[in-house]
Amino acid sequence: MKADQDSSENLKGSSAAVLKVLDLAEPKRVALIGNPNAGKTTLFNSLTGLRARTANFPGTTVDYREAAIEVSGTTVSLVDLPGAYSLHPSSPEEEVTADFVSGGPADLLLVVVDATNLERNLLLVSELLERELPVVVALNMIDRAERQGIRIDADELGRELKCPVVVVSARTGNGIEELRKMVARQVSKGCESVVNQDLCGGCQGCQFAARLDWAEGVVRRTSEGQGERLTDRTRAIDRFVTHPVLGLVLFALIGVVIFMLIFWFAAFPMDAMDALFGWAQATVGSLIPPGDFNGLITDGIIGGVGGMLIFLPQIMLLFFMISLLEDSGYLARAAFVMDRVLYHVGLPGKAFVPMLSAHACAIPAVMASKVIDDWRDRLKTILILPLMTCSARLPVYAMVVAILFPQQPVWAALTFAAAYSLGILMAILMAFLLKVSLLPGPTRHLVIELPPYRFPSFRNALFASFDRGKIFVKKAGTVILLFSITLWILATYPKTEEDKLVGSQATRLAQLQELDGRDPAGDSDLAGRYLATLESENSFAGRIGKTIQPVFAPLGFDWRTTVGVLNSFAAREVVVSTLAILYGADEDDEGQLTTSLKNAKDEEGSPVFTVPTCLSLLVFFVLAMQCLPTTAVVKRETGGWKWPLFQLVSMTLLAYGMAFLTYQLSSLFV
Repeated sequence: MKADQDSSENLKGSSAAVLKVLDLAEPKRVALIGNPNAGKTTLFNSLTGLRARTANFPGTTVDYREAAIEVSGTTVSLVDLPGAYSLHPSSPEEEVTADFVSGGPADLLLVVVDATNLERNLLLVSELLERELPVVVALNMIDRAERQGIRIDADELGRELKCPVVVVSARTGNGIEELRKMVARQVSKGCESVVNQDLCGGCQGCQFAARLDWAEGVVRRTSEGQGERLTDRTRAIDRFVTHPVLGLVLFALIGVVIFMLIFWFAAFPMDAMDALFGWAQATVGSLIPPGDFNGLITDGIIGGVGGMLIFLPQIMLLFFMISLLEDSGYLARAAFVMDRVLYHVGLPGKAFVPMLSAHACAIPAVMASKVIDDWRDRLKTILILPLMTCSARLPVYAMVVAILFPQQPVWAALTFAAAYSLGILMAILMAFLLKVSLLPGPTRHLVIELPPYRFPSFRNALFASFDRGKIFVKKAGTVILLFSITLWILATYPKTEEDKLVGSQATRLAQLQELDGRDPAGDSDLAGRYLATLESENSFAGRIGKTIQPVFAPLGFDWRTTVGVLNSFAAREVVVSTLAILYGADEDDEGQLTTSLKNAKDEEGSPVFTVPTCLSLLVFFVLAMQCLPTTAVVKRETGGWKWPLFQLVSMTLLAYGMAFLTYQLSSLFV
């Protein structure tokens, strides 16, 4: 598979690049490494707080976090490596970790070991000790191990491994200070390895068997009660949670709750943020003299920043919820349940979480695809996510449905349901087509460790949400702001001067100004809306719309609708305000807007928004990408422009083709 090859080639050279990128003034570097679900992220957060910065490993889409911390008066750079079971990688994350360790950029390896599953965790420890790098083992979750009746002699374990072992509980903070002191002592010292003299140099399978024998021996000599890790309560819960039917019902209910929180609860901070930027636009606009510079600052920059940051509450809330589910142990079980369903169309079980959240917004959903381990499966998921109906499409749906069924709530509700269903069905179909064409290869059967149930850490969830929000603002935000300013320029220039209008346009403007003067309320502003229509028509965006209108004519779109479609690439809901301007309606008066659109005529006097045109427009907005902020985020997550451009073009062609069929077929019956 081409994507896998590209990813693999990029990863192979990452070690040298990591050395360069992480070359800080402080020479001492500590790499935090461990199995997934060993509590590595929680320990990193305990040691660093909010001081970490997040970036991609060079040439990859894999994240790492790094922070400079003080340990007993010594400054070290702590690098949080992706979770790995082995240095023989089976995923991009494990490959990055293996490359980092092999490249030798760490002065100390801080290995996080789950005390409740010591034998399995020691397999990775054995591989790290063979590298003859200084190693400190953080024996984590010791409190949970003790509750399960597991007793570990940390001193004896340290003697077996011939490296320091510090007992900690990352969740409660116990042992963190002792770990800091140990790290400070060890950053300048080496650690003797003994494992390599016990293992043969033969095949990998032989080495694994030798490691397993060694780990079993170490556990037998240093601990008691390690044999039974799953409690009766866990097994009883799993019988319900992982049931083929009941498990699906439970996950659907949890998914609905997450969706409602993202869709409903996030609306409060989003509305507050929208109001804040509206106030900022009005305040700054009053301080700057009227003119183009005023428009650039208020509409292009402040409006662009506001349009970007309004997604932030949804992003942070989504990752807060995902972190809670993952920390509790449920997310792994949900992936196990959904894998039975999604496997047949080429998607992994973990794809369901971002697919669900995409119904609120595709941007956090794309970022949430990080939960998918396999690069090919993650890419397929990213490419289909924008097909889910997000909240930004709802104003368009509402406008079209209001034109079609103004007094028919049942038909209106069915149309909404059909729009949602069409997006889901096309996403499933596209996933299958990608599986058999561009991204071939068997979908991996999910092989996943079911971690024990734990009470989730709200502190860890807050760190995760803050971290993802910061990434969005720093990385995707700059591209989104650039798009916003560019679209503002296209919609603003060239200027239309009121005193230079001639012919029918000048006559019409004078008539409307006279009508406004007779209005006792003085707030109808018919002339102002007509002038805004002329300005939009004469702008670069308007001229482009008129030029390419013949392309959209088979869909039933006139040039005004075409301009609305073009402007909506900044954000889908922009089409409503664009059509309100072009048809001289008041965007804030839904009834007047609907009436204006229903009564709109083309140059030949025929209705513009006929039933076939409305259905065509609805299908187009269900399937079209039309969200440049999402494109910017996809570019970041895939590491280049290849896949976001493919996504933009393919979804636009899909939307065009389906809208064409809808318009042409419905025209035969209406």
